[in-house]
Amino acid sequence: MRQCFFTGVLLVAALSLSACASKRLEGDRPDENMSAEKQDAQKRASIRMQLAVGYYQQGQLKVALEEIRQVLVIAPDLVDAFSLRALIFMDMGEKQLSEDNFQHALKLAPGNSDIGNNYGWFLCLNGREKQGLVYLDSAIKNPAYTAPGKALNNAGLCSLRMKDPIGAERYFMQGLREDPGNPAINANLADVLYKRGEYKQARFYIGRVLKFDVLAADVLWLAMKIEKKLGDEAALNSLGTQLRRRHPNSKEFSLYQRGVFDE
Repeated sequence: MRQCFFTGVLLVAALSLSACASKRLEGDRPDENMSAEKQDAQKRASIRMQLAVGYYQQGQLKVALEEIRQVLVIAPDLVDAFSLRALIFMDMGEKQLSEDNFQHALKLAPGNSDIGNNYGWFLCLNGREKQGLVYLDSAIKNPAYTAPGKALNNAGLCSLRMKDPIGAERYFMQGLREDPGNPAINANLADVLYKRGEYKQARFYIGRVLKFDVLAADVLWLAMKIEKKLGDEAALNSLGTQLRRRHPNSKEFSLYQRGVFDE
């Protein structure tokens, strides 16, 4: 489950690829005291790691796994390789393999909040919500973590899985203080408020998401349900037109056609 709120913002959590997504291997700048052989190995591992990330992002999971295998032959203790492999196994539904790789990555880098965020969400998805929140809260409280909004969104979703909408709201509100324009957090908060019957507030937060040009079907559908409750037929029809144009084969458009707003 990769970080892409436009493919189901109400369900998708914010996962992190740690340093491997945007940087080469830590310390991969040539060292004057490093042999030419070691420099070459480091360069090859870096290239393989970047390829693995690319394949993962494209959904080519088996190819990404093979690249990671090659990386670990060259650099057996590379934390990002274990972290990425955990995410791949998570996507493949290989729970035990995913857990093993998360645990090994955390052993290599116990203070890494990107890994803690991902592992916390993994635990939440697998019926271990309380344990997951421990890891997510740790990432949130880490002053060195540069993207606390990810962990806050995940903690809110984890709270919802625990039937705790009040706790979820607290996490989402804190997330918006960190990142006010975050579309996933705005949409998730709007959903919480909608289910509580606070439709005007829900409209405010979903309105922030509607400013984006690309919208998932569930986002439009939530906005439509809010407008239905508020009795704004013009806004409802306008959103319905967008839903028909963008997602004519979605379950949300089918519900709209049948007039079923309280499914």
